[in-house]
Amino acid sequence: MDFTLGEELEAVRDLARQIFTDRATQARIKAAEESERGFDESLWAELGETGLLGVAPPESAGGAGLGIAGLAVLLEEQGRTVAPVPIWPAVVAALALASHGPAVRQEVLPSVLDGTARLTVALEEFGPSDPAAPRCAAVRDGDGWLLTGTKAVVPTPFGTSHVLVSASSPQGPGLFLVETSAGSWERAETTGRDVAGHLTLDGAPAQALGPGALESVLRAVRVSLAALQVGVADGALRMAADYLAGREQFGRPLATFQAAQHQLADCYIEIDALRVCLWHAVSLIAAGEDAETAVLVAKWWADEGGLNVVHRVQHLHGGIGVDVDYPVHRHFLWGKQISGTLGGASFDLDLLGAAL
Repeated sequence: MDFTLGEELEAVRDLARQIFTDRATQARIKAAEESERGFDESLWAELGETGLLGVAPPESAGGAGLGIAGLAVLLEEQGRTVAPVPIWPAVVAALALASHGPAVRQEVLPSVLDGTARLTVALEEFGPSDPAAPRCAAVRDGDGWLLTGTKAVVPTPFGTSHVLVSASSPQGPGLFLVETSAGSWERAETTGRDVAGHLTLDGAPAQALGPGALESVLRAVRVSLAALQVGVADGALRMAADYLAGREQFGRPLATFQAAQHQLADCYIEIDALRVCLWHAVSLIAAGEDAETAVLVAKWWADEGGLNVVHRVQHLHGGIGVDVDYPVHRHFLWGKQISGTLGGASFDLDLLGAAL
């Protein structure tokens, strides 16, 4: 299978790499982490101005039409620099609105794609639960719906206009568009230092997205997390290689020691497997084929392999690897956060077993 990027995706990769490399400096990342909303709002605005936030949605919705492949390329570049901007929740929500959204999407989407407004997704709940079977309840209210329940760790919700909330109605699980102000929020910092929020809904008015929206969003989120983890792991490995090449012991660079080389080789193999699994899933989605098991394999490898890489990299840095003034710790924190989003490795294996 040929995973070579085409001309359009290469252009997205090159532009994203340039912007993230130039803008995601350690000083700016630290300032963003200490800000009220926990992300770099100037960088977010630039991503909107350059059109990168619109790479995935179809042209009919005002996007570039590159689909999940365009989003995967963008997220890998973001992960490489651990740039603190909420791309995956906003773009996944925009994709869902473009494909399954109610009439209000025509009012919401343009400002989301140009970066002047944001969306997010509320898919997780407290306690052991399957995101595909939410406990949050939806009941009919005329032409609309009313939602009641609690959603946990909603990514970067503060400053958003709307939230896509998963909930179960008498007709089954679905996805609903809710104004952010319709619920009550509690701030919650995450392992990856995103300023997340717990959302409580008590009869909040909502609009239902079309059939299949929840399944589509869960698939897109899992692919997005896998793509982000590829970048996080690759960026961490590059930092380790540079560090070991410049640090000497017994008159030799640490990179020449066999034990260190074996650790780096293991990381390289894990990342290569991550990337292959990711693009296998992306290619099936793009071709309109059944991608359920491929997506779960990609997400499982992101959870398991990605976490292995950031663990090894931190170990290879020795004591400085846990110093929060040294940047490599952020790759570990992001890798840990990604590996537990929508369930960890064991949960993904359980889903994969059921699918098989």
